[in-house]
Amino acid sequence: MESVEFVVVGCGPAGGIAAREAARDGVETLVLERDPVVGSKRVCAAGLRPGFCEQFEVPRTIVHCDPPTIALHSPTERRYDFRVGPAHTTTREELDGTIARLAREAGAQIRTSAMFRSLARDGDRTIVEYADVREGTRRRVAARAVFFAAGATARLDETPFAYESWDAGLITCLQYRVYLERPALPQAYQTLEMHYYRSRKERPVIGWMFPKRDHLSIGLGIQSKLPGPELRAELDAFVSQVLHRLAPGISYSVRNEGNLLYGGAPRPRIVAYDGTVMLGGTAAGLVDATTGEGIHEAAMSGRFAAAAVSAAKKSTRHAPGTAYERATRQAFYGRLHHRHKLMTFLERKAPRFDVLFTQLARTPRFAELLQHDRNDFTPLQWLYLYAQAAKFSLRALRV
Repeated sequence: MESVEFVVVGCGPAGGIAAREAARDGVETLVLERDPVVGSKRVCAAGLRPGFCEQFEVPRTIVHCDPPTIALHSPTERRYDFRVGPAHTTTREELDGTIARLAREAGAQIRTSAMFRSLARDGDRTIVEYADVREGTRRRVAARAVFFAAGATARLDETPFAYESWDAGLITCLQYRVYLERPALPQAYQTLEMHYYRSRKERPVIGWMFPKRDHLSIGLGIQSKLPGPELRAELDAFVSQVLHRLAPGISYSVRNEGNLLYGGAPRPRIVAYDGTVMLGGTAAGLVDATTGEGIHEAAMSGRFAAAAVSAAKKSTRHAPGTAYERATRQAFYGRLHHRHKLMTFLERKAPRFDVLFTQLARTPRFAELLQHDRNDFTPLQWLYLYAQAAKFSLRALRV
């Protein structure tokens, strides 16, 4: 049986950052990625927070556009524009592939077409079983620590990470990459668009339009599993509306991408097997339910995992899971639980979106603070946020 210090399952932003930073600290690291090409099968608008490339030491060559504005479209068809930094757009092939290349350069081994099958504890090691899809064989590798970051579709029902509410948080997503014969109107490349509305069958929908270097990413997510024809019909209607406004009369071709993503509350448990196995990224439910943002959270969870594994290697008294769980919960759990509750509250009555968006438009400081993590706030900023939250609640409950 193969043996390494650290196994990472999945090579998205979480797994790739974990592998690069652990390997850079001298930890023997093996990444198991199910796809034959890293990042090739990701349904994602691929929007990055301002400063993402600098924060995670990723070349800015991956950035396609730097939209300075985000436009929120409410269910009542009102539009609210906000300044965002600027933010950045890319594709997951470039983002994940670049991070994977940096991980290899740092010394990590990345094994593609390696599909995770099971975890088991054996003494002081964790055994990871995976299928080598190219060879058609099963293989096992023993590790002192494992970071599981295989995305929303990860099979964890038979592990200690099982979460009975997980399926209720899954979102069926479909995205078109729209390749136009000539450029869209200039405003298309200056704005990230988020749309909140009800489908023709009265299901809550989150739609998006993110500009890229050579195409527009236009997609939507609907909570619950849907038949393909119904989802395509919904997206076709949405794309038609967006292009009528941004690219009238321009011919185009599309490439479609579909998958399940996640929009529920984070998993209650993210560490198991005596603290040697850690769960991160979307597999841990680290996704903002109001926007679908999860790349920043995923990359940070990878950084936390790498730091915990490196520290545990230097001091064998503690398993890495303790430090990893503390850092991840402090950074994200409060905000993500609140965002999930907020989204559920908003979706009960459509005009509540307008109450929130109007308040954000009238108080730019409130809108700006909501773009930051909880750990960044001072006590005065906390008081301000609680006051704004109370004001919103009172107004929204009157709707």
